[in-house]
Order: sequence, then structure tokens, then C-alpha cells
Amino acid sequence: MKATTRVGLPSAIRFDIPAYWTPEQALAVYELLNDLRDAILNHYGAPLSELIREQYSPANASEAPPLPYDDELPF
Repeated sequence: MKATTRVGLPSAIRFDIPAYWTPEQALAVYELLNDLRDAILNHYGAPLSELIREQYSPANASEAPPLPYDDELPF
């Protein structure tokens, strides 16, 4: 993803995950992010899929980068 800047604004926002979260807090955030991703996909599904395909389609299929997210996470 390309970061864009406007005059006086940073091109990226650093976000640190607190090391003191309990497993329950971490799970709550994980579930929130999953729900947010699902809501975005439900609303923007087809155009978003096409944009992802365009941005991540390699010139050579053997050079394919990993998908931007993976539903098969081990937790």
C-alpha cells in the first residue's frame, strides 16, 4: 500500500500493540478487526477484490506475493 502525504501530514502512522494486554483483550481486538474486515468486504466486496487483484497481480505468476490477509491463522 502506498502512503500518500499532504502538506504537513505524516505519510504513515505508527501503531504499537501494547505488550500488557491480557489474552482476553487481545482476542477482543482480534475479533473486532475480523468483524471490521468482514463488514468492509460485505460492502466493498467486488471492487475491493478487483483492486487487490490489480495491486497484487505479478507480471510473472511464479513471483506471486502472499495475500494481504490469511483466514487460516493458527489462533
